[in-house]
Amino acid sequence: MQIQVAEVAIEVQKKKIKNMHLYVKPPCGRVVISAPVRVPDKMIESFARQNLPWVRRQIQRFRQLPRAARRQYVSGETIYLWGVAYGIVVIESAKPDYKIMGDKILLYLPKKASVDWRERFMREVYRAELIKKVEVLMPKWEKITGLKANEWRTKYMKTRWGTCNIIAKRIWLNVQLAKKPPVCLEYVILHELAHLVEKYHNERFYAFVAKFMPDWQEIRSRLNK
Repeated sequence: MQIQVAEVAIEVQKKKIKNMHLYVKPPCGRVVISAPVRVPDKMIESFARQNLPWVRRQIQRFRQLPRAARRQYVSGETIYLWGVAYGIVVIESAKPDYKIMGDKILLYLPKKASVDWRERFMREVYRAELIKKVEVLMPKWEKITGLKANEWRTKYMKTRWGTCNIIAKRIWLNVQLAKKPPVCLEYVILHELAHLVEKYHNERFYAFVAKFMPDWQEIRSRLNK
């Protein structure tokens, strides 16, 4: 569940707890409220409004933190694909393409390709790799859980690994999942499928996930590193 308070989007997770808790999480300042299952939505919104000045300060603090140097996608740099490090080797080519050879990823790029262009190209590389994996893993987890999404799609997201539209039964998966070990993708697929039976992140939701993936918390920690 997500609510909007002024300019701030807030993710609400209902759990079997006694009190509400508010978090602003790095690196982008994602705002999360954990609330007892029976607390009315209006009370959650009021709680968020009361703490809005603090939330804004925390978001601003995260925005001011120094960022890692931007990748140039040139020979000698390293990228991660399915949790494995690959050294980049750029080969000049009029036709953009890529190949994985051992511990290297060969990027066939136009001579004058800008950093922005290279970045967009790499997102499409990750998208292509993700689609290949999801085509295998989505049917696997649909069979295991007995649940079925009407469709799934991929897109680049900064603050979420996946989302589920429970009415349309449509799952979106973050292109950046292709950087993580495959088990992390499996966890996200299971997580989003679970929303088809439980909208909220409550005890019932996590019991459903744990039924099929008992070590989901450990996997989630690996995903968020």
